[in-house]
Amino acid sequence: MRYLPILSAVLAALAQHATAADVAAVELAKASGCYSCHANADKVVGPAFSAIAEKYAGDKDAAAALAQSIQNGSKGKWGRIPMPGHPSLNAGDLKILSTWVLTVKP
Repeated sequence: MRYLPILSAVLAALAQHATAADVAAVELAKASGCYSCHANADKVVGPAFSAIAEKYAGDKDAAAALAQSIQNGSKGKWGRIPMPGHPSLNAGDLKILSTWVLTVKP
């Protein structure tokens, strides 16, 4: 029982670290230029990733819709500034990015 506080602290610390999939998604987002216009918690040119996740929470088709917006771009969803498309991203990368964005917390 004397190890319980230590174990609890270790588990809490581990829970705060990103998974390997999260790290890979962030690296893909950086390499794809997503962070040029977006940030996790703050609006830059485009909305924060956490705001996108909040807007689409509970939408079962959100990942597919986001993947399409990432690939083709969008206009008018978040204001007057359009999002340029990223047609060079393959289907796997689009799925990784769109799924990850839906998990971002402020």
